[in-house]
Amino acid sequence: MTSSLSLKQDPRKGDTELFAVARRELFTSVVGDSMDKLGFYHQFLPAAIQPLRPEFVLVGRAMPVLAADVFQERVQGSANSLSETPFGLMLQALDDLKENEVYINTGSSPRSALWGELMTTRAKRLGAAGAVLNGYIRDTRAVLQLAFPVFSWGSFGQDSGPRYKVIDYRVPIEIGGVRVDPGDIVFGDIDGVCIVPQSISLEVFARALEKVRGEGRVRKALAEGVSAVEAFHRYGVM
Repeated sequence: MTSSLSLKQDPRKGDTELFAVARRELFTSVVGDSMDKLGFYHQFLPAAIQPLRPEFVLVGRAMPVLAADVFQERVQGSANSLSETPFGLMLQALDDLKENEVYINTGSSPRSALWGELMTTRAKRLGAAGAVLNGYIRDTRAVLQLAFPVFSWGSFGQDSGPRYKVIDYRVPIEIGGVRVDPGDIVFGDIDGVCIVPQSISLEVFARALEKVRGEGRVRKALAEGVSAVEAFHRYGVM
């Protein structure tokens, strides 16, 4: 990435610098391309998951949240004590967010909102980087006013109380066949959301930075009239 970053360093160190460079210079397409080159071909979440605003950019460490469908807000005498608790472990998961982490939720059917204004307020206060929902959000006007990067299927006002519970968090999840482990890097922009595994994160971002700078040289050459064939031959990027 830069001379101050080593691919052998602790992946958690240097996040501030890494994330700042990613926001300033990179985009999901080139990060995805870099993972392709390393043989990681299935790292983009489903295309339905889009930013609430086109200009939102999200980069942070994954805090995965696992949910499940329910059909009543409280069930007394259940074999599972969470059945008596509205939202299950959702509030605990929210309160456990750390600085630069991304609340990333999946598991339940898309029949209610998984995120809203009050969750946004709490997450922002904790210094979280954003939220990614494999489903809908609500309180959309208020969430937009808070300018917190949220990626979802869109807006839907139906309450999650009698329809959904969080059953675990900081556990591996899958969204659209993409595995998300705690601490993986979540990178999102107008072109979608990709997951960068911790084990390759610094190499991926270093390759992406090299490629995006190479693309700048190609862009200049094309603007000057160099053919696409010749530009690719010179720079190996297109």
